[in-house]
Amino acid sequence: MNASELTALIALATAASFTPGPNTTLSAAMGAQAGLRHAMPFVCGVPVGWCALLMLSALGVGATVTQQPALRTLITALGCGYLLWLAWRIAHAPVQLSALNTAPLRIGFWQAIALQFVNIKGWMLSLSVAAGWLNTPDDLWARAAWVLPLMAFYGFSSNLLYAWMGSRLREWLQVGGRMAWFNRGMASLLGVTAVWMLVTTMGRA
Repeated sequence: MNASELTALIALATAASFTPGPNTTLSAAMGAQAGLRHAMPFVCGVPVGWCALLMLSALGVGATVTQQPALRTLITALGCGYLLWLAWRIAHAPVQLSALNTAPLRIGFWQAIALQFVNIKGWMLSLSVAAGWLNTPDDLWARAAWVLPLMAFYGFSSNLLYAWMGSRLREWLQVGGRMAWFNRGMASLLGVTAVWMLVTTMGRA
């Protein structure tokens, strides 16, 4: 991989990883509700799921998913339903530290991996990366040795940052109704993402 390809990949990874989305929203919400350690299984699971998605796209599965309207709609429906359920959980989460210690939102390592597979935006992004940087069968694995660690690093770093920021806000959010408003904001962001995914997919159908 030459320098220009690497630079372009880093730019894409930065934009895709650090802009708000379902993963970063959930990382921030769990960090705010129960601290950084509580969010770490999810933070670690996201890059694993993303890299698995990327390799499936590189091997041709991504094109099958995105080019089959019924399959694309099914994945979007599952993803939207799951995101809306998580949004409801966040919106109704406890708002005091004493309550948070008993029933915080928890999305574990394996759930984080599974979430990547019902995110049609993730499929489209992985297909773009695979087409741009893993499109040469002769040196697929040599390129993957560059692309996968880099994408995993950005996926992990972005979610760790959001979880850390959420955890740093935790005490501040306990004042008045701040935690309730924070939860509603995170839930709204997830809800908007789910609706955007649905509208985008229906527009492509």
